[in-house]
Amino acid sequence: MLDEVLSAFGFRNNNNIMAYGNGLINRTWLVSSEKGDFILQRVNDDVFSDPFIIAGNIESIGAWLEEHRPDAVFPRPLRSITGESLLYLEDKGYYRIYPFIKNSTTTDVVDTTGQAYEAARKFGEFTHILSGFPASRLGETIPDFHNLSLRYRAFREALQKGNPQRIANAAPLIDYLESASDIVSEYERITSDPDFRRRVTHHDTKISNVLFDSQWKGLCVIDLDTVMPGYFISDVGDMLRTYLSPVTEEESDLSKVMVRHTYFEAIVEGYLEEMRDELTPREKDAFVYAGEFMMYMQSLRFLTDHLNDDIYYGSRYEGHNYIRASNQATLLQRFREQSPLLKAIADKAGTRVIFSPQPGD
Repeated sequence: MLDEVLSAFGFRNNNNIMAYGNGLINRTWLVSSEKGDFILQRVNDDVFSDPFIIAGNIESIGAWLEEHRPDAVFPRPLRSITGESLLYLEDKGYYRIYPFIKNSTTTDVVDTTGQAYEAARKFGEFTHILSGFPASRLGETIPDFHNLSLRYRAFREALQKGNPQRIANAAPLIDYLESASDIVSEYERITSDPDFRRRVTHHDTKISNVLFDSQWKGLCVIDLDTVMPGYFISDVGDMLRTYLSPVTEEESDLSKVMVRHTYFEAIVEGYLEEMRDELTPREKDAFVYAGEFMMYMQSLRFLTDHLNDDIYYGSRYEGHNYIRASNQATLLQRFREQSPLLKAIADKAGTRVIFSPQPGD
């Protein structure tokens, strides 16, 4: 089947194909061919209901950058023999191929403040260089993806219609999340505030979506499926959610969940390196809130799925999504406890602290 896909893009049959990466949504392969190395992906149309919206977004951004910022590193998919950047095969799915960027590397774990700084800088740069691109031209690949009001309503509905036993057992966590609903109120104020601008936003800023060179300097951001109009709190918030703690959302030992202040500083400094002149004063004042926003929303989403018997994320073991929700709620609680210190760090950002990207530093 993959040979049929490759043939449609002009590849011959003598290709070496192997599974590549740890992505949870799309399936990815590394293709070594006489033309060189390439990344082949099957787009998950259970998550992305219309993959052609993704293709259109990438094409629009790529064409704009080619005209206005030809120096920008922006991987674009190959064209098929018939001129398509996204190939659909009946009953087999949606496929695309990207050139493999040589001498690049990725990581699934943030090991140093330098890596956090570089990743934040590259995500900031992505939004910055597209400041002249009309974000309204982009389609929503996942409608309401970071709509916290909608996520909170779904959570409240799960409390009425979800699994009664799970609801009873999760009472302390439910109480905590309900007590933190001021985060939803602030989100609603932000979305009605003209000082918060909708820009071209990545929406999935985990560290594995940045390519680095051999010295761990950022090259570019990748995995553009969730690029849509959005608020800066989505990108900064997701970095804070996934970089600050030394353990992931899968960790069940909640004593290991913590907030690393130096990583917070690295994220703020890196993002502002590119976005300082783009953000309004009101936006700059919301760096700490950005973390609360994403930690709270992800805890809500995990717990909602747990109460609904794991119909969205699935579950590898009993209580899996409850553990994830508890992990994120714990991170939120510790983050909020330290918010005065974090706010002070954000307020003095711009001192150009040097963060070495080298592992071990």
